[in-house]
Amino acid sequence: MIYRLRIILDTHEDVFRDIEIEAAASLEDFHNAITQAFGFGGQEMASFYTSNDLWEQKEEIALFDMSEEPGSVRVMNETFMEDVVSEKQTKLIYVYDFLNMWTFLVELAEIAEPQIGMIYPNLMFAHGEIPEEAPEKEFVAEDSDLTDFDDDFDSEDYDSLDFDENWN
Repeated sequence: MIYRLRIILDTHEDVFRDIEIEAAASLEDFHNAITQAFGFGGQEMASFYTSNDLWEQKEEIALFDMSEEPGSVRVMNETFMEDVVSEKQTKLIYVYDFLNMWTFLVELAEIAEPQIGMIYPNLMFAHGEIPEEAPEKEFVAEDSDLTDFDDDFDSEDYDSLDFDENWN
């Protein structure tokens, strides 16, 4: 089977690529196809994240396992497209270059039969130019209590803090 996916740069401008890839391809193959389609060198760290319909980030699938406990994180070269994408699970988030945080929304558009003579992955369509710098992200607290700060708080005034220096 062939997955036809749209990879959208999370920015105000319309920048996306449509890629076809085999369902049996690894996420590392897909990562390489994305970096080539958007003109990146491919030398930076990257991760895919499973996502729900609201684009909420779930499980990480990393390019390399850099966790403290080896084997605790799924890695791209051992995870296949068909393991994380299906008709029921159509969305992924892809982050490239953790210093700049290029963030892409990946969505399955169609599952098709392979075409004889076609080489996959295949860049089907490209729209928009990638900006010089990664778009800035605006992180918003969902809990309003986190945004209500006491404007009179003095971080140097330790005497007024409710702190027991003999706690241990």
